[in-house]
Amino acid sequence: MAKAAMVQRQVKREALVKKYAAKRAALKEIANNQDLPMEERFKARLKLAELPRNSSPTRLHNRCKVTGRPKGYYRKLKMSRIALRQLASDGHIPGMVKSSW
Repeated sequence: MAKAAMVQRQVKREALVKKYAAKRAALKEIANNQDLPMEERFKARLKLAELPRNSSPTRLHNRCKVTGRPKGYYRKLKMSRIALRQLASDGHIPGMVKSSW
């Protein structure tokens, strides 16, 4: 089980990313537009830098929805390999059995 503080920090980051997504996209559009004057693009970059650091989507990390574990994460199932194995062993995932050879 991951620390509760780490999971809460991730939830807070997800909320900030969602909140500032439109503003960040608009500023990036201005900053990357080569048709605009250099000063206007530079001002857009400065405003982009003033946004909260945790509002950047690159600061997000995939975490298991069951345990909060950040490593060994399966995107399709949104859980870690350990939680998946445990649920499969308990018989909670239909059609999945523990392999042995």
